[in-house]
Amino acid sequence: MPDITWEDPFCAEGSSCFRLGTDADGNGYIAVAGEEESPLTDSLEALRTLITDIKAGKADHLL
Repeated sequence: MPDITWEDPFCAEGSSCFRLGTDADGNGYIAVAGEEESPLTDSLEALRTLITDIKAGKADHLL
């Protein structure tokens, strides 16, 4: 497993906590806090696009 630098967990009220991480190869990671050994992995650009789209409301229909 690559050497991942994890950010502090992001926790919303009453829901799961997630962590974002990066590695030296330019990959981005998202994991449920406590389950960092099984992250979702993609490029930093893909992670940036995902977060930007979520903030823009493009995933609101999933809530």
